[in-house]
Amino acid sequence: MKSDIEIAQEAEKKPIGEIAAKAGIPEEALEYYGKYKAKIGESYLNTLKDKKDGKLILVTAINPTAAGEGKTTISIGLADALTLLGKKAVLALREPSLGPCFGVKGGAAGGGYSQVIPMEDLNLHFTGDFHAITSANNLLAAAIDNHLHFGNKLGIDPTRIVWKRCMDMNDRALRSITIGLGGHANGPVREDHFVITAASEIMAIFCLASDMEDLRARLSRIVVAYNYQGEPVTAGQLNVVGAMMALLKDAMQPNLLQTLGGTPALIHGGPFANIAHGCNSVRATRAALKIGDYVVTEAGFGADLGAEKFMDIKCRMAGLSPDCAVLVATIQALKYNGGVPKDKLHTENLEALKKGIGNLEKHIENLQQFGVPIVVALNSFVSDTEAENAFVENFCREHGCAFSKATVWADGGAGGEDLAGKVLAMIETVPSQYHPLYDLDQPIADKIRTIATRIYGADGIELTTAARKSIKTLEEQGFGNLPVCIAKTQYSLTDDQHKLGRPTGFTITVRDVYVSAGAGFVVALTGDIIQMPGLPRVPAAERIDVNTDGEITGLF
Repeated sequence: MKSDIEIAQEAEKKPIGEIAAKAGIPEEALEYYGKYKAKIGESYLNTLKDKKDGKLILVTAINPTAAGEGKTTISIGLADALTLLGKKAVLALREPSLGPCFGVKGGAAGGGYSQVIPMEDLNLHFTGDFHAITSANNLLAAAIDNHLHFGNKLGIDPTRIVWKRCMDMNDRALRSITIGLGGHANGPVREDHFVITAASEIMAIFCLASDMEDLRARLSRIVVAYNYQGEPVTAGQLNVVGAMMALLKDAMQPNLLQTLGGTPALIHGGPFANIAHGCNSVRATRAALKIGDYVVTEAGFGADLGAEKFMDIKCRMAGLSPDCAVLVATIQALKYNGGVPKDKLHTENLEALKKGIGNLEKHIENLQQFGVPIVVALNSFVSDTEAENAFVENFCREHGCAFSKATVWADGGAGGEDLAGKVLAMIETVPSQYHPLYDLDQPIADKIRTIATRIYGADGIELTTAARKSIKTLEEQGFGNLPVCIAKTQYSLTDDQHKLGRPTGFTITVRDVYVSAGAGFVVALTGDIIQMPGLPRVPAAERIDVNTDGEITGLF
């Protein structure tokens, strides 16, 4: 069996100018990064504003297992299937973070014969967007400490600096550090820590900003610290927003690539869904809707995280309205949620499937609460049995959902034609009644409680003393009317990653709450969620190499 990278390297790639022409994008709108990738220029994006929007299809999933459930693979296969059916389809996906690429999760290029290419470029340095975001983030961090060193005119309380440095790598050693050691010349001594770039507020801002001036306004609003009077200090007060804009200017242009099936793919931005809002950039999604008649996008992890934030944060802010949701599941993941150990997932087990399918049931209910029509896509594996497939199909029909078994990993777009047909039929016959889950004028605690009870299935929430104090302060400072972004483990509906399936009789513990004022949401930290991952015992980096011909090997 060929690896993903072998399939991608053997594929016949078309010059990206041909892909652009197919999408109606003129060559003068492109800024080339080699033969097979390009950025789309600002002036062309401005010409799209008055064009009619296509249909927006969200791909989400059940709670993932460590192996991943192929949500991106399904997204790419669905887009290629729509192309095969003669539709003008465009993908709008996230960029991968280097940390997970070298860790355990893998990249964001799909898999098998449903990939975005060149996958090596996408999964590694790509066009430098993550580096630009990292640099802008750390420029702001340097400006804070420089301001303290030269007199602290703004009266920043060094114990209440909330802005964190970042890097695009998993490195647990940077979760808690001390900086400024070595004397006065090296800056003030204080505790600090890093977050991974995909979890930084700059990344969230980057993906939610509608244009350059909106980017400037959002960067200026970032709360970096509090002064001795307890008042917020913003990035705008440090006078480096213009420099941050200069670093982000080119990165703000969406990236154009192609799938193995020749479908145009706009790949831009990459916030994590367990910590941030987990969606690609608003700019890329809006551009795709103007360029294509059908746009396939995705939201990270399960519908309890990515889809909820897509609906309640991204769509609300950007004025988007999804026409259909595709909910991805696998037989293996459902059996894992039913208690089957990883080494037994390839054996038929209908009892475990019946137990674990409650997770799928909850996510169907979750999407129904947003008023969006649903198609369940079963990502097919060779170990799946006819009895298992039939059980899931019957379950979906009993719950009022269209069902399709997709073989896009093995067959590319051809393996997703049934899924594409079901999606098209759903869009044509069942109008979307999209609406957010909660009103923005609800108190912060009520918004958190609404998500916890209605999406996770919790009995309620437990706010720590620190969380209560933070909520009170944020509401007093005028941040109470923002949407809520809950940081929670992706592996469970609860805040405990070990509670699989569809747990009941639990509460969600909120240990702290802070504002991402530039992004425009309040973040609630639950359970033991962390913002800087670590590498596993045997990281994927140990398998990656470069051969004598300069080709990368071992990258999935």
